[in-house]
Amino acid sequence: FRHLSIFQRAPDMPRADTQEQQGLNYSDNGDSRSFLRMSLGRDITTLEQDMVEKTPRLEGKEEQKKMTKPVARVEEAKENMTVKPPSGLAGIKKTTMKTGPKVQGNKEKTAARPAPGVEEAKEKSIVKPLPNVEGPKEKATVKPSSGLQGAHENNTSKDQTKPKEPPAPVKTVRPIPQAAAVTEKKKLRAADFKSEPQWDFEDKYLLDNSSPPSTCSESVKAKAAKSDWLRGLFLPNIMLFTDKRYFNDSEWERLEHFAPPYGFMELNHSLVEEVMSLLPPNPHQQLLLANRNSSMPTCISCAVVGNGGILNNSGMGQEIDSHDYVFRVSGAVIKGYEKDVGTKTSFYGFTAYSLVSSLQILGHRGFRSIPWGKHVRYIHFLEGARDYEWLKALLLNKDTRKGFLNAYGQRPRERFEEDFTMDKYLVVHPDFLRYMKNRFLKSKNLEKPYWRLYRPTTGAFLLLTALHLCDRVSAYGYITEGHEKYSDHYYDKDWKRLIFYINHDFNLEKQVWKKLHDENIMKLYQRS
Repeated sequence: FRHLSIFQRAPDMPRADTQEQQGLNYSDNGDSRSFLRMSLGRDITTLEQDMVEKTPRLEGKEEQKKMTKPVARVEEAKENMTVKPPSGLAGIKKTTMKTGPKVQGNKEKTAARPAPGVEEAKEKSIVKPLPNVEGPKEKATVKPSSGLQGAHENNTSKDQTKPKEPPAPVKTVRPIPQAAAVTEKKKLRAADFKSEPQWDFEDKYLLDNSSPPSTCSESVKAKAAKSDWLRGLFLPNIMLFTDKRYFNDSEWERLEHFAPPYGFMELNHSLVEEVMSLLPPNPHQQLLLANRNSSMPTCISCAVVGNGGILNNSGMGQEIDSHDYVFRVSGAVIKGYEKDVGTKTSFYGFTAYSLVSSLQILGHRGFRSIPWGKHVRYIHFLEGARDYEWLKALLLNKDTRKGFLNAYGQRPRERFEEDFTMDKYLVVHPDFLRYMKNRFLKSKNLEKPYWRLYRPTTGAFLLLTALHLCDRVSAYGYITEGHEKYSDHYYDKDWKRLIFYINHDFNLEKQVWKKLHDENIMKLYQRS
């Protein structure tokens, strides 16, 4: 097969965006830069090496020995036993080798063992979600996707090919214990799927039943309940933020089926467990409703400010600051653009990479520190392994390892004020990220071999978060019809065209924002 390098252009698609080529991206503002190093967490080369489907050959003595280790018991065979096979290998039972579905990049030496949730062993693997997971408990049986060719209903296939008779008269046989072969689980790897895997519990999420309801009759939640489009999509009580209370063995097993940022696939269990154990409990999911007092208006208004060029010379600064809360994202340059984007910041959304790279790239534009202030809260979208490493260093007030997101110092705590405390820090739950992707921004790119590269922009995640926190939402600096007339970012000194890359789906985001506006769910700032 021809090796497909993800550093080349995908067929009929633009090339991948890089930091050196285009700077920071639209409304994502930084986290899509060098996304080849970002989207897959630690090591992009793993996906590059595994992008080509490799089918094991059962030819040759060495390959045969590696690929056909016997799982079925050999009669009277003991370890280090010497077998003299008569013609036709008489006295040895014929074995049927079971292999998993032919998936991309399967380089296991032994016969493929069942992944969690795939019905291949004698006992079915059943995920036991927490009691308040939306929907009933489901069997963790993967649904075959277009990329899992040759898979049966239970995702197993049988290879009836019988190995060639060994030419050597004497051969040492070391059978593997049958019990071990059945019970040991194969670790799920994103490279083993040609498109995003779909599970029976894909669309099941943790719910929160402790937060107070909104008293605003015209809130986003009230409008969503009346909308034919949103009624079946919008979950007003979904779990937004995670902390130490929402991590245990069963949650690890459930979320291990989903690639980051939507779960824990391929992440280090010890690292995730340590980070989660350090996250203090959030008193309320709906923190704006919970913190409302009698002096506040009945309906809570929020402005979400993206970084699109449409805001340049817009004069929207005063209108933005008039909202009760203002959300900003990644490279939120304010100095010099106050008339267009305002000065108020209530929430700052970011990934570890978008925060660090924004400070590095936009320092000369005036973005020398992230927003600070007594009332500023931080919303961290954990997109992969490096976010967990960075967050661990922040929580422990330690340095990151050398060369790791440390262009401006090795200690993440240095990015924040001296009196920074974790009660102002919100970590988005993987379920909420998966919910936003599944129900609002499910791109066709997820059906492609490069599915792992795609995720919604950080700006998109932030806007949808605000729609689940606020009663009234206005979006500024987000992609709209006619975006071609404006530069990529409002702070660009020279006009720069917005380029669409495969790691994001800007056309889909444009359609969703327009529909939310047309359905009067939110207000989208547009210029004729």
